[in-house]
Amino acid sequence: MKLIVTLNLQFFAGEKTEKATPKKRQDARKKGQVLKSQDVSAAFVLLIMFIFLFFAAPMMQDGIFAFLIQAFQRNMLIDTVSIETVMKMYTDSLQEMAVIVLPIMAIAMVAGVGANYLQFGFLFTTETLKLDLKKIDPIKGIKKIISVRALINLLKSLLKISFLGVVTAAVIWMNLEEVLSLAFQSPWETLSTVALLTGIMGLAAAVMLLFIALLDYIYEKYEYEKNLKMSKQDIKDEHKNSEGDPLIKSKIKQRQREMAMRRMMQEVPHADVVITNPTHYAIVLKYDENSMDAPRVVAKGTDFVAQKIKLIAKEHDVVMVENRPLARAMYDQVEIGDQVPEEFFKAVAEILAYVYRIKRKI
Repeated sequence: MKLIVTLNLQFFAGEKTEKATPKKRQDARKKGQVLKSQDVSAAFVLLIMFIFLFFAAPMMQDGIFAFLIQAFQRNMLIDTVSIETVMKMYTDSLQEMAVIVLPIMAIAMVAGVGANYLQFGFLFTTETLKLDLKKIDPIKGIKKIISVRALINLLKSLLKISFLGVVTAAVIWMNLEEVLSLAFQSPWETLSTVALLTGIMGLAAAVMLLFIALLDYIYEKYEYEKNLKMSKQDIKDEHKNSEGDPLIKSKIKQRQREMAMRRMMQEVPHADVVITNPTHYAIVLKYDENSMDAPRVVAKGTDFVAQKIKLIAKEHDVVMVENRPLARAMYDQVEIGDQVPEEFFKAVAEILAYVYRIKRKI
């Protein structure tokens, strides 16, 4: 019966039911394990791109015309073809194309970085670049294919295709007259209509993808928190690693107290006087007029420690004087190694004078 109870306790202790600690989250972040949804980044980039195209289309139109003029007028009219002329055509074409493509690439890059920054902030780590042989394990690969996450990804893909198809069909249906009249329009009007419909479909698709991305973000957050969960034993181990083993810390403190006690007791035989309560308190004073401005407390204690101090003092013929109020007050206000405060000067001076008279008689 005890064995069954022990096994049950070990099972529940190892079950990951506790939320991740801040240290666990920080360690996971250093390894590149952050809350991130790829759909959020893709939808955000798509939305920003189509918004940019709506406003930048007139400027891009001029760039496209310049590129076409460069390709079909200037380059076609070159009389002699040489290495210099080919390089000139190549560089001119690149410049004209750069005017069109570079703004789009820059906006896409800024949007992608911004989408990731909004999700998990600034992060730079090389942990994800390290070679991990576990990632190419075929058994784990098969498990990923038939896992719940794979099923969720399949459902997301089907949902995206369905939503994009519905949005595209809706936009075409609402502009059916313009679509049917494309056959009777001029090439310029056809291009303008197609560009406008493409932009509308792109914006609508981006909005729908944002909705799907929101659902995906919620799911990714659930999976992220689930993977970071810790067992009670994990929390205890983390606490031990960060704060130290309580048993070891208590032993260290005990050893420090013992060393401090030994050092304190070593000062008692060289003291001038022990002021007692007489049973509960003991204050040990030492005064050297050549090296001290005032008497100094070299040891003190209560109860058992006080009795031990008095025993050592008796063995080494250190004078003991009973003064209950002074012993109690100095124990509360003066620490070991401190000089006697001015408020106790008179009482301590009388005691030291008494001690010196006794020593001279002896």
